[in-house]
Amino acid sequence: MKVPTMEQVSALAKELQSRAKVPDHAFKVIDSLPETAHPMTQFTTGIMALQVQSEFQKAYEKGIPKTKYWEPTYEDSLNLIAQLPIIASYIYRRIFKGGKIIPSSDSLDYAANFAHILGFNDPKMHELMRLYVTIHSDHEGGNVSAHTVRLVGSPLSDPYLAFAAGMNGLAGPLHGLANQEVLRWIKSVVVEVGTDVTTDQLKEYVWKTLKSGQVVPGFGHGVLRKTDPRYTCQREFALKYMPDDPLFKVVSQLFEVVPPILLELGKVKNPWPNVDAHSGVLLNHFGLSEDRFFTVLFGVSRSLGTLSQLIWDRALGLPLERPKSVTMDWLQSYCNKAAAVGA
Repeated sequence: MKVPTMEQVSALAKELQSRAKVPDHAFKVIDSLPETAHPMTQFTTGIMALQVQSEFQKAYEKGIPKTKYWEPTYEDSLNLIAQLPIIASYIYRRIFKGGKIIPSSDSLDYAANFAHILGFNDPKMHELMRLYVTIHSDHEGGNVSAHTVRLVGSPLSDPYLAFAAGMNGLAGPLHGLANQEVLRWIKSVVVEVGTDVTTDQLKEYVWKTLKSGQVVPGFGHGVLRKTDPRYTCQREFALKYMPDDPLFKVVSQLFEVVPPILLELGKVKNPWPNVDAHSGVLLNHFGLSEDRFFTVLFGVSRSLGTLSQLIWDRALGLPLERPKSVTMDWLQSYCNKAAAVGA
């Protein structure tokens, strides 16, 4: 893998800027929803409103060779990636800032402009958004949102339809909503024991959470068996730009306290912090404290990875995905064996 040159990066930035015009009807569709609708509901609705401009759908209806499927998929993907920050920022400003919209700046890169149109102009926040977009783009194709985009895309649904489906998966509490849950949990720690929490107090609160039948959000991962490198790079950012932030200090203490407790339980394969353990605290520090919106940021970022994969799927001519099915006899046999083991 080669790192792009500055010329290539600049060319892509200009290309995305040229495609970032969102049709008025998309905003009207979003406005038809109550402002109280979850930001992810408004986000996926906005994506579906953009679907009417799909180049892939137009090309398929006219007739296009299979070997060229990737070309309109590429066009749709670039258009969608370019327009998602506009849709996302519109939703943020609509819900939390009285609907006052901030125009884009052609002098800023993709991530910095995203922060700008959300309403944040601190250069450190721009740098954070660059980091955030990069590490949330995609880390492997097996997670719910990335796989859903490819699954729904496999019957040749266009990128808008496929990506909207992926975002509905991302909206689940066990996936993209996790960063929202982490910040709320950390704030609950502060409310109960304060920011000057001792190690013993934190241990007690962690055990209290676990004994109540809940999980400690931000720890564990379905694939990784070590500290998530995306957590590590966020920690490095915090140490550089916000080492004295009270919530960051709590996050640092949790890194020391939680893994030994989870290991003591003996039921956790990976007790280490994941990407969600840190991201909300960073955003909160720079003023983006509306945690219901965090998953939309995740969604904008994920478009870069999932849509790139979808383009490759079209280029390689990958087939329709079909999950394996089982018979009722197989299910009965499986349940009998499970019952025998538990007896």
